[in-house]
Amino acid sequence: MNTETAAAAVLDHWIDGASASPASGTYSSGTNPATGGPTVRIAGGDPTDVDAAAAAATRAFPGWRRFSAPERGRILRRIADAIREHAETFADLEIEDTGKPRRTALAEVENSAAYFEFYAGLVNLPVGDVLDVEPGQHIYTRREPYGVIGIITPWNVPLNQAARAVAPALVTGNVVILKPAETSSQTTMLLARLSAEAGLPPGVLNVVLGSGSVVGTAIVSHPAVRKVAFTGSVQTGRTIGRIAAERIIPLTLELGGKSANVVFADADLDVAAREAVRAFSANAGQVCSAGTRLLVERPVHDAFVARVAALAGELREGEDIGPLITRTQFAQVQEYFQIAHEEGATAVIGGSVTDDPALAGGFYVKPTIYSDVDNSSRIAQEEIFGPVLVTIPFDDEADAIRLANDSEFGLIAGVFTRDIGRAFRVADSIEAGQVFINTWSTGAVQTPFGGHKNSGYGREKGIEAMLHYSHLKTVVAVY
Repeated sequence: MNTETAAAAVLDHWIDGASASPASGTYSSGTNPATGGPTVRIAGGDPTDVDAAAAAATRAFPGWRRFSAPERGRILRRIADAIREHAETFADLEIEDTGKPRRTALAEVENSAAYFEFYAGLVNLPVGDVLDVEPGQHIYTRREPYGVIGIITPWNVPLNQAARAVAPALVTGNVVILKPAETSSQTTMLLARLSAEAGLPPGVLNVVLGSGSVVGTAIVSHPAVRKVAFTGSVQTGRTIGRIAAERIIPLTLELGGKSANVVFADADLDVAAREAVRAFSANAGQVCSAGTRLLVERPVHDAFVARVAALAGELREGEDIGPLITRTQFAQVQEYFQIAHEEGATAVIGGSVTDDPALAGGFYVKPTIYSDVDNSSRIAQEEIFGPVLVTIPFDDEADAIRLANDSEFGLIAGVFTRDIGRAFRVADSIEAGQVFINTWSTGAVQTPFGGHKNSGYGREKGIEAMLHYSHLKTVVAVY
């Protein structure tokens, strides 16, 4: 394959270091969300394909596990270099699958390379402890790979999500069966091919394409798979959790959010407004960490919301903000516009699809901000997964914490204030996996990421992820 060539007409599986046609012979058509037109034909996998990937991974595991940690690190470093070398090609494919602006796509490509680079640099960290219990005993712990890891990634940031899970899984000695979303698989397939060219042995990274209900279920259920990492909806996470519980295998689940962004009256309101817009509009709101509940201290609420609305109104659809990535999501966000109307919310801006004739056919909606929202309403409690922000006033610190925690989700949160004592009190009190003070989120690969409550459990990113892709063994020797 010429990896500089744009998307091929047909996208097949990647199994045992080579392209593999689907056992069923079936394919589906991808859709470009910016135009509504077709892209590539994507293999429709089934349990037979998962069996083949599992067999390849199982054969590859003993050899990959025996690679020295520095050698695994060197291969990951070469993968990072390859991603950067082919950054424009990755961006082209990501844009075709997701419609996102080029600068966003390129930033995600760089972030993906950074995951492989980061974990390549961690291979020589200590992986166990020596325990001094009593004379005549030598006791130590060591971390070991699980074996075959099943990774299921979503459609919103496909390359980034694949890199985030694959890199720590591989560096700890595991082998992988990866299922990307069927609507955005092209960059994942290119990653697999380039990884092989970078020296990753056949069978260490396998990609099976197809639907979650068929391929995803087959991966989670497969007896060779010893751990699963999933990013997606709460509903699907629960389904995976039931299968995993029956099999007694560990999970990393990152399931979504309705994250609160808390702005106090004493904050730098210019900074807070810019960050509030970034929080809900990045990737057209199609990130689980989107800050879609804006809680503002009552004395400045109205003026601050007007400031945020003015900044959001400057976003250019098709340039600063991309389309919704799937036709289903496009329809769902429009349903929430109707729900907001029925609940009596006021659309400060937006609340409809784009009216730009140049974007006709694409899945574009206007950046939307609602006021007069009750925190118990559906638009304040349910993950819309679009560029939709709800604003809610609060009276004091205790009220802000109460509202922030009044959600079934707990992924991330933001706190904006000049009072550093208040900032840390509120951060400590909010039930979320990450809290950012006077900024909103970060793409840094070093920061552990994951949620509380229905946002899931386990952690991706940072050193912490390596712990979740390995298990602990204790060895006791008496002499």
